[in-house]
Amino acid sequence: MKKEIRDVLFDVVTPLGFHVRVTRSYWQVIVSIKHPVMEGHEKDVRAALEHPEEIRRSKADATVYLFYKTQRKDRWVCAVSKKLNGEGFLITAYPTDSIKAGEKLWPK
Repeated sequence: MKKEIRDVLFDVVTPLGFHVRVTRSYWQVIVSIKHPVMEGHEKDVRAALEHPEEIRRSKADATVYLFYKTQRKDRWVCAVSKKLNGEGFLITAYPTDSIKAGEKLWPK
């Protein structure tokens, strides 16, 4: 368990009231395989989860949430998390030029 705690990059509470945990090892998967462009943008992803401008529920999976935070004009960071049994974890994060369709959860 101690190793797992040391591996935590960050653990934040979202405006929806659930925690999202990101481990250093999984962050390396994101930046080396999924979205290398996100390397060095850990703070942006954390900000998107903690202080998003918009949160949407995935159209494909009701347990998946998309957190959007403006990066610059017409560009957002999207942090995608999944909530299972009250706990959340980061699936991926990427820059985007559009907010995806899906139920807008926050702000109402």
